[in-house]
Amino acid sequence: MSLRPPGEPPAGRGHAALTVLAVLALLLGGYGLFRADAGLATRQVTVDGVPLTEVRTDDGAGAARRPGVVIAHGFAGSARLMRPLADTAARRGAVALLLDFAGHGGNPAGLPGAGGDDAASRVALEHALAVAVAHLRGRPDVDPTRIVLVGHSMGAGAVTRYAAGHPDIAGTVAISLPDGGDLPDARPQRLLLIVGGLEFPAFRATAEATARRGVGRRVVVVPGVEHISVLFAERTHREVAGWVGGGGGAAPRPAARLVPAGLLLLGFGLGFVPLAAVLTGHRPRPRRGRQVAPAPVVLAVATAAIGPGVLLARVLPTTRLPLAVGDYLTGFLLVTGVLLAAVRHVPGRLFPAGPALVGPAAADDPVPADGHTPLRPVVAALLLTGYAVAAVAVPIHLGLTWARPVGARWWLLPVVAVGCLAFLAGAELVTQGRSWRYAAVGALAVPALGGAAVVGVAPGFVLLVVPLFAVLFGWQAAWAAVLRRAGAPWWAPALVGAVLVAWPLATALPLS
Repeated sequence: MSLRPPGEPPAGRGHAALTVLAVLALLLGGYGLFRADAGLATRQVTVDGVPLTEVRTDDGAGAARRPGVVIAHGFAGSARLMRPLADTAARRGAVALLLDFAGHGGNPAGLPGAGGDDAASRVALEHALAVAVAHLRGRPDVDPTRIVLVGHSMGAGAVTRYAAGHPDIAGTVAISLPDGGDLPDARPQRLLLIVGGLEFPAFRATAEATARRGVGRRVVVVPGVEHISVLFAERTHREVAGWVGGGGGAAPRPAARLVPAGLLLLGFGLGFVPLAAVLTGHRPRPRRGRQVAPAPVVLAVATAAIGPGVLLARVLPTTRLPLAVGDYLTGFLLVTGVLLAAVRHVPGRLFPAGPALVGPAAADDPVPADGHTPLRPVVAALLLTGYAVAAVAVPIHLGLTWARPVGARWWLLPVVAVGCLAFLAGAELVTQGRSWRYAAVGALAVPALGGAAVVGVAPGFVLLVVPLFAVLFGWQAAWAAVLRRAGAPWWAPALVGAVLVAWPLATALPLS
């Protein structure tokens, strides 16, 4: 005997449960982010064009001066990405200062030679560090003789070079140092080198070689973490806090912002399912009998389109976009998407004749069976696109890294979104709305991009972006399946997904 009230479909009860879980996750995430700031005071200033964020405990400074620490992010990072390290240092009694290098985070200036380690880029990085150190030394509660520099990846190279030329720096921490060959012997002296156990072997080799060339140097290998997760390892935080000095303080909580941000992402993800059903107003209907292209044919076509996309992306006008790595990715997505769509419409035996499959409803139904006008799916898609912006931007910006457009990013965002839209629309057409095949197209693009970076066809920093691209495409593929099941038109998953993928790429990758 069914306990379901008369007229209430099983899907309705499931959507209600998902709504409750989504709201709960959002509330817990918001509360967790609020608690992460407990006991800390922050102050944001911009000095000589460099955005700075001070972090200290709010217990009153007292008479004694505190040690100061300048924390520098890596390529495609931001001050927000390094905020957990600043929290740890502040809770141990130091005054932490975060900065956004040119082209990163909230700094709208372009980084000269972004993506390369040339002289102009080094000058820009050193200028930002000099501004940060001078600002920190000028604070009344900071001991100017106890300034420590901490940097990650590109930032690690910048802080070690700066400390080598400024012996008044009390200590330096280099996390995932990419290259130390140009550092003078014995400088900087008090140097801690941290490397993740799962990073490329070259990082560990660089740390060990750099340690051998000076006194007062130490290498720490943090097991089980790679280039990004090393920033959130408890061992990393303990080592940095010990090198900086200060008081005892509480145990490090490197995931204090990351976990709540994950809950926000979960809440937005779960809430998308009932929201899509309500806005579209469609109920799943059986697929009509229809021939589709065999899976091997679809995958072969996708592979054939991805290959030229990888090669042509280096010579397209998109390479002139002032977005490091993002220029190449936009060209790749645009070319591959156009080729996928073109192959889908080439007459022949590869694909059955007739319109593309658009989801549970048949493609040749111009008006939904419930009588709604075609305007409803358009409005629904636009509202869901706005929801996608909030779902990707809010959790990332509050709990991980910078995700708000500034400067040139405002016009770069729609350009990158067009490339994403072309790729996702082409994938939707060539797979005829089959979710697993659609996901497979994205899965083929991931190793293609990684391989292109390894052999030198694509910029080397593409390797750092490939994991992010894989996560974003997987997320988009899941939401695309939800939209198809809700009876949305074929273009709706591509539109919503384009924003979901483009937003982090356009707001996080460096301006050049």
